[in-house]
Amino acid sequence: MTQRIAVITIVHGRQEHLTGLLWGLGRQERPPDLCVVVAMDDPEVASVVTGWTPEVTQTLVPSIPGAHEGLPLAAARNVGARTALEAGADVLIFLDVDCIPSPTLVRRYAETLAAVATSPRPGPTVLAGEVTYLPPVAHPRDYRRADLAALARPHPARPSLAADEVRPGQDLRLFWSLSFAVGTADWVRLGGFDEGYVGYGAEDTDFGQRLGAADGQLLWVGGAAAFHQHHPSPTPPLQHLASIVANANRFRRRWGWFPMADWLEQFQRLGLAEQDPHTQEWLVLTHGPE
Repeated sequence: MTQRIAVITIVHGRQEHLTGLLWGLGRQERPPDLCVVVAMDDPEVASVVTGWTPEVTQTLVPSIPGAHEGLPLAAARNVGARTALEAGADVLIFLDVDCIPSPTLVRRYAETLAAVATSPRPGPTVLAGEVTYLPPVAHPRDYRRADLAALARPHPARPSLAADEVRPGQDLRLFWSLSFAVGTADWVRLGGFDEGYVGYGAEDTDFGQRLGAADGQLLWVGGAAAFHQHHPSPTPPLQHLASIVANANRFRRRWGWFPMADWLEQFQRLGLAEQDPHTQEWLVLTHGPE
């Protein structure tokens, strides 16, 4: 049976990076059947999408309003998935807007999910491809070139795989939402992202933990590489102080431990946050620029 494959990304104010992602989709060995670009409080997205996807790919641009607490990342991904399901998708591929897919990404995700389907297991399966990091350039258009693999550097904490390799992921804390794929039936079983996480942080770590709680498996997939376009990012991310603290507390109430612990400790050293001695929850002492 032919798979109907959807690529989903969410966008707010990253038009040049979105153009790079769409450029990469136009170079796929197996083009997606559907591209869903969710505009988060960004009316410019539709004009960027026009003309950049292959003729064989249907493009949909749903929108979602922003939130006072920060961008609704979890809710936006759910809107993207719901839009793809309504359009008949069988495979959902999520890509961060900063990522340019390698030419084999769609094909490798799709064929790996098809192979998994021939040996079903009790729990759901989520695939994760390698994300490597590109150096700074004068303008994001400079990334639209064929030799990105030679420029990119691997993430030190995540596996580097051969082009045809599939490796079980032992540590679900390494799941992230920059690049992953899931069949629509397993997406429904997992319930998507928890929209109680608003703004930046922990919604993808929560998704990984729920995958484990559902007796699911994470598979790292070689040949499904994506190249992360460089952009300035302060460490710790002060612009996301309030949402990181709120989302870390929400996560800990459910799972019993704090994600993003390094950032929380850095906020504490900067005098921006502290732990309540009675509840152990983190408190914001002064709001950053979020």
